[in-house]
Amino acid sequence: MLATRRAVIDIGTNSVKLLVAEVAGLVVNPLWEESQQTRLGRGFYETHQLQAEPIASTARAVTKFAATARAWQAVSLRVIATSAARDAVNSQDLLSAIHAAAGLPVEIISGEQEADWAFQGVTTDPELAKHPLLLLDVGGGSTEFILGHGTHQDFRHSFPLGTVRLLEKTPPSDPPTPGELAACRKWLREFLRDQVRPKLEGELRQERQFDPEHRRVQLVGTGGTTAILARIEASMADYDRARIEATRLKLDRVQWQVQRLWSLPLAERRDIIGLPKNRADVILSGGAIYEAVMEEFDFAELRVTTRGLRFAAVMAGV
Repeated sequence: MLATRRAVIDIGTNSVKLLVAEVAGLVVNPLWEESQQTRLGRGFYETHQLQAEPIASTARAVTKFAATARAWQAVSLRVIATSAARDAVNSQDLLSAIHAAAGLPVEIISGEQEADWAFQGVTTDPELAKHPLLLLDVGGGSTEFILGHGTHQDFRHSFPLGTVRLLEKTPPSDPPTPGELAACRKWLREFLRDQVRPKLEGELRQERQFDPEHRRVQLVGTGGTTAILARIEASMADYDRARIEATRLKLDRVQWQVQRLWSLPLAERRDIIGLPKNRADVILSGGAIYEAVMEEFDFAELRVTTRGLRFAAVMAGV
């Protein structure tokens, strides 16, 4: 099958991301990936109004990435938007700003579509497609839980839980206090028990029982938070896809990282190898979310993948 060069721009609550890839059927070969933090969800969650400055910053990032995609001679370019855009009462302001700046239409996708694409993108990795897995896609405004094996999904749901959303709900001091970490952990435990467990528990129990080869369901994380946790664990200064995906994060190491990150002031977190300086605030909530899920649902290990939503979106073309 001949490969086609395609591009997708993904507008998230925290950042805008670009993927340019050669696509042949279910094979996606990334050629160029780039991310720019625009914090579209900043100041959003009380009023559900996107603010003018993050809208303008996002439109500029989309315009820049569209030019990059053209320079890579992508034959198609798709622009998608997720949690903040779909929850906003003024999402049309964002769409109008991007159309005016870049001349491009934007698809605001549902939480269910986001979950579907995350699972499809992750399971383009043949190794991950072999195993029953619980996929966790933690974004800035939402988290998708997808349970399945091979290409079959048994459960999917998008929850209003994300790094930016949680950071604004429980803003820490600088440096954070032990009491603030305890309060964040308590809020997450209650959210998972009240909102997630009633929907997920029965399906997860069945998946664990269904396992004829006695392979435990694996927890797999996709998105920026897990890639950063892997880079911190390996003291990885540069983005190395193979090394990131080879990393296995044990629960005690995730707990240690969360405790350490929440003990440091922002300036010191920015100096940690593997942690991008502009993610030194949201890594607090991102790490805490993964820690809480591992504890609540009895996962001893977290696998990391760099595949996900954009891989499936670029396979779908336009």
